[in-house]
Amino acid sequence: MSIAIDARMIEMSGIGTYIQNLIISDIYDVAIGDEKLIHKYNPRIKVISFDAKIYSLKEQLFFPFKKLKKYNVSLIHFPHYNAPIFCKIPFVSTIHDLTHLIFPNFMKNKLARIYSKILIKHSVKKSRNIITVSENSKKDIIDFFKVDKDKITVTYNAIDSDFHYSNSDLSYLFEKYKIDSQKFIYLYVGNLKEHKNLSRLLKAYSQTKYLDKTVLILAGKAFESLDLKSYESKLNISSNVIHTGLISKGELVDLYNLANVFVFPSLYEGFGIPPIEAMACNTPVISSNTSSLPEILGDAALYFDPYSIEQITNALNNIYENEKLRLDLVQKGRNQIKRYDWRKTVEQTRKILNQ
Repeated sequence: MSIAIDARMIEMSGIGTYIQNLIISDIYDVAIGDEKLIHKYNPRIKVISFDAKIYSLKEQLFFPFKKLKKYNVSLIHFPHYNAPIFCKIPFVSTIHDLTHLIFPNFMKNKLARIYSKILIKHSVKKSRNIITVSENSKKDIIDFFKVDKDKITVTYNAIDSDFHYSNSDLSYLFEKYKIDSQKFIYLYVGNLKEHKNLSRLLKAYSQTKYLDKTVLILAGKAFESLDLKSYESKLNISSNVIHTGLISKGELVDLYNLANVFVFPSLYEGFGIPPIEAMACNTPVISSNTSSLPEILGDAALYFDPYSIEQITNALNNIYENEKLRLDLVQKGRNQIKRYDWRKTVEQTRKILNQ
């Protein structure tokens, strides 16, 4: 029996990290996607080149089923919910979250919303097993699709070993992003999408008591549909907010180590990797109290209601004022991240696929 994985998203944020850690483990005989990128993580695996974009018509019409048959593939792992409608080969899907269903208004294109819902429903119905990344996501899938709970297996995400505390010289970051080294640094990492709730974070930050003593760094890909900079100007905090755009993994680790506090105001997460990456770098975390985040972060974060600007502001003030709280959260964070290990995730996934 040969097992294949659709690895086209191998270098995208979030799901890409998940695929990378599965690919290097030799679970799979065949990978579908960009040969150069895939072989960067596992040079031994056979690759079927396929460059159709995720959610595209080409993906549905020209998925390389004939080539998969040549390799005697009898099971495909789709690490997202985009399994082709006409897939005749048995498959397992990983459904990380139901963001598009829980917040449909954040997907402006109505046709894209309908298409997304069709794909998720197809994956839930036709998958031999559904993998998801938290008990919260499992509950959401059951609630939306009335699927048997025994068909869904939770395998937690984890943290790469690259994310760790470092006492190396980080002065280059002060120079690169023109950060005043005397300022207290709040850091957010992630895509700048609407469900990440950055507009409320900016509003709350503008009302903090220590605005002149702090900066807020937003690290992640910007989206044209979310015009944060004009909003920052309106709030009169443009000089306090720094946008890094996309950054390398090495620089991301350094930013976690540089920051005094990591803040995660998201309205919904299937798992939420950035907060545990921050914990691995000994950075205290304040986080919204929604979806999977309390499950994943446990008692190692200071929580707030992400819909309450007042609560976000209070959390930002509290963490600034209370060094003892920051040290306590760092210690709890060290313990919390022990729950998450890619080796465990890999073995759980291997067991599911073999069964």
